Amino acid sequence: MSTEKEIFITQPDMPPLEDFIPYLQQIWDSRVLTNGGTFHHQLERALCDYLGVEHISLFTNGTLALVTALQTLRITGEVITTPYSFVATAHSLLWNGIKPVFVDIDPRTLNMDPARIEAAITPQTTAIMPVHCYGHPCDVEAIQKIADNYNLRVIYDAAHAFGVRREGLSLLGHGDLSVLSFHATKVFNTFEGGAIVSPDAKTKLRVDRLKNFGFVDETTVVAPGINGKMSEINAAFGLLQLKQVDQAMAQRREQDERYRHLLGAVKGVHCVEGSGESTANYSYFPILIGDGHPESRDTVFQRLRDNKIYARRYFFPLISDFPMYRGLSSADPANLPVAGDIARRVICLPIYPGLTAEQQQRIVGLVGAA
Repeated sequence: MSTEKEIFITQPDMPPLEDFIPYLQQIWDSRVLTNGGTFHHQLERALCDYLGVEHISLFTNGTLALVTALQTLRITGEVITTPYSFVATAHSLLWNGIKPVFVDIDPRTLNMDPARIEAAITPQTTAIMPVHCYGHPCDVEAIQKIADNYNLRVIYDAAHAFGVRREGLSLLGHGDLSVLSFHATKVFNTFEGGAIVSPDAKTKLRVDRLKNFGFVDETTVVAPGINGKMSEINAAFGLLQLKQVDQAMAQRREQDERYRHLLGAVKGVHCVEGSGESTANYSYFPILIGDGHPESRDTVFQRLRDNKIYARRYFFPLISDFPMYRGLSSADPANLPVAGDIARRVICLPIYPGLTAEQQQRIVGLVGAA
């Protein structure tokens, strides 16, 4: 058995424990553990400044943020979305009694293909929920034009898109709402967490009420909200993480460049490209195993796992392949040929602060071995 250290697809960039202790002491002394405490408000303000947005609401996780975003805009009926994402994207629709309608993806960006959207619109369609997959921006102009033409709302699942800018502006400013994840595997994390970026103060107020059971004050409830509040401990950790996120992304950029250089010599491997118009956050490093490779994707994946390299086939299977979705007409594999092909070929290789050049060389060697 290999004695090499286990290497995961991504790992949280942990600040020194001694840096966290003063925050814990302040929380303990204040006796405010949740419900919009001091660190909660500090993190909201800090994130607005860092991300270049005006209104952000913190959540205990990204899934509850998605569920609440749909309730905020009172979305019903059908929502057009992508099958190539984490299941939370579509699950949030089912939790709201909404029917997901899947459309195929663009083979270059792996995001929802705008050319497929109009044919999926029905009288029951009320919104579009695209995903900025791996942090690569969707074709936001094309999607917004369709939404405007058909009077549809747009909610972006921006779980991977922390800090991404497009033409100098935050990617999170597009659509009616954008939803972030601060899960431990993300570029910026709060152990568990998430957020909704709102376009105005009125919308943020509705979001904030919905994430706190619908309370307006101690005796007034105006909506059937949920408990989605971020705790003070998570918010404090986020403040620490924010101090080092630029350094973390710089390391990821170096690792991204190194992978591309090393994999250039490996036959049958394609590195997924981001958008040249955006500032990337290097949140993932997906590769596609092609026909030119002497082995199948699953053989390469298993060899990595056998050598304690915990890469992921991310995203495989497609959301549309799971039992609760595959009965939908839009989930028919014949309707999703590009997404199906990508799901059968993708592997996300490890990328995170602390991953060494030697470890990357070892990983690439295992990808190319035959």
